[in-house]
Amino acid sequence: METELLDYIESHSSAEPEVLARINRRTNVLLPTAHMLSGHVQGRVLSMLSRMIRPTHILELGTFVGYSALCLAEGLTPDGRLVTVEKNDELEEMIRENLSLSPLSAQIDLRIGTVQDVLRELRETMSETFDLVFLDADKRTYTEDLEALLPLVKQSGWILADNTLWDGHIIDPAYDRDKQTQGLRRFNEYVRNRPELENVILPIRDGITIIRKTR
Repeated sequence: METELLDYIESHSSAEPEVLARINRRTNVLLPTAHMLSGHVQGRVLSMLSRMIRPTHILELGTFVGYSALCLAEGLTPDGRLVTVEKNDELEEMIRENLSLSPLSAQIDLRIGTVQDVLRELRETMSETFDLVFLDADKRTYTEDLEALLPLVKQSGWILADNTLWDGHIIDPAYDRDKQTQGLRRFNEYVRNRPELENVILPIRDGITIIRKTR
């Protein structure tokens, strides 16, 4: 029943753009970690949220193959810019090839490096703040990454945190010793207890937390 329901949701949502479908297929053929791809429905959610916010500055932490970056970039203003960060330099060639398939690539700035290093560089060099952030990097350090990026988010800015339900492991005692599960539990508690962060967890795919920085 769950598979049938997911098929129904996909078939009754806006179609996956051809460029993204091509990246989706290519990723599933070439990478054993293809399950990390946002995919059709989550990709349309990211696009829709970005279009609603209409950001000028987007930051993505965790590029993977560039699929989610292109989804988020669909909502950019014409003069907008998206900075995306990927620590795995072995993916750089594939990312750049994927981004080049879309005219939106002209608005995307790929940085290869660790999240903390790039955030430090951005804090030192950027005069603007980000309207929208997509957090999808190392789950073990989500809390530290959030703390480091908050000064870069404008007041009333938005943060989307991926995988916050972690395929249900977030409430499964069998994963109490798993470092990634521990990191996500710590992150969820941190967000809930920060008075300046409004948030809601949506049970989409692995869970997406929508956060608004109120001050």
